[in-house]
Amino acid sequence: AARRAAAGRRALSSRAMTTTRATLVPHPSTPCDAVEGLGAHVTLTASGRLQLHYVLRGPLAQFAIAAPAAQRFRDGLWRHTCFEAFVAADGAAAYRELNVAPSREWAAYSFTKYREGMAKLENAPQVAVRKDVDRLELDVAVELASWFDAPWRTLQLGLAAVVETADGRHVYYALRHPSERPDFHHRGGFALQLS
Repeated sequence: AARRAAAGRRALSSRAMTTTRATLVPHPSTPCDAVEGLGAHVTLTASGRLQLHYVLRGPLAQFAIAAPAAQRFRDGLWRHTCFEAFVAADGAAAYRELNVAPSREWAAYSFTKYREGMAKLENAPQVAVRKDVDRLELDVAVELASWFDAPWRTLQLGLAAVVETADGRHVYYALRHPSERPDFHHRGGFALQLS
């Protein structure tokens, strides 16, 4: 793992910082008028640190938002309100998934290809959450050098969120919805390119 991280850092040393703004849209099968907007700022630093800033706007009393907890790994976060990122090196079948809840709990996995070869990733992200009456902000940062075996030039990124309403419905947001049913793992949803 240390050699892989060092190789990733060397490959990134000549990169400049890249920042992108993105809007997430609901899947047509799960509309929700209470969500006034869901967006993200994405920053890839020269050292290979991926920084995500999600903002959910709307009356938060109408959503199920987990209370703050200890920052720890937890499976099944997608069953409730959580924010997600899917990251792949351009042209590679393998990808990584990161889930982060407003509780600050997180989960990260690697996949060898579409929904196959799943393995838990150990490196914990940094997570910060701010909440107001009508705005939830979640910041997450992760070092990508420990996620990839080989240096990469371009990353494909899918951003997504599950918003659980107070009455238990789930609304699925993503940059793009390429399939009839919500499927954040679908490569057609990896709509951002970072290099």
